[in-house]
Amino acid sequence: MYTTTLSTLKKHPGSKLAEMFTGQPKLRTDSEGRFFIDRPGTYFKYILEYLRSNQVPTQCIQDVYKEALFYDIEPLIKQLEDSPQIFGELVARKQFLARVPNYSENIELMIRIARAEAVASRRSSVIVCVVRTEEDAARCQDALNSLDMDKKSVVKFGPWKAAPSISDLLDCIQMDVEAKGYKISFQPHVAEKGFRFKSHDFFYKFLFTWW
Repeated sequence: MYTTTLSTLKKHPGSKLAEMFTGQPKLRTDSEGRFFIDRPGTYFKYILEYLRSNQVPTQCIQDVYKEALFYDIEPLIKQLEDSPQIFGELVARKQFLARVPNYSENIELMIRIARAEAVASRRSSVIVCVVRTEEDAARCQDALNSLDMDKKSVVKFGPWKAAPSISDLLDCIQMDVEAKGYKISFQPHVAEKGFRFKSHDFFYKFLFTWW
């Protein structure tokens, strides 16, 4: 529960927060007339601090950024996007991943395969093929053709045109799967004999641990 003035809430007229308290109130109230906003109260204090004193938070940056977006407070959004945490995510990592074809879809595919193999098991594994260049993609396809497993269960990432390496992409995959609540690790996948190429040049095993 927070106490503040109407002028503080309406400090930025174009914001969603100001709109909530402009004209006829658009929010529900409790028996004592207090307005209810269905958002995490923990981070609203940082929103209020900014509205009161233009103080940009230095804690919980990612969470406060989500709230600033919800309340549509443009000046705070822009200042948070200049912070190293948000800048690195939006400009560096997200822009890189946007150049990796079907990245988000492949993350979801990995999770579906892992869940399908989790019945009565403590762990399940997903084989991932990661290629950075078109040439590697062709070599990977040749290797995949000789791989003794169901090709549909191998998730392929790449190629891409950006500076980050294969290890950078593997870190991103782990980061984004873990952000969905899964416990995951990975290692190079070593195939059986008779493989035309070093399998660890392209193939990695991601291990999902369920309990």
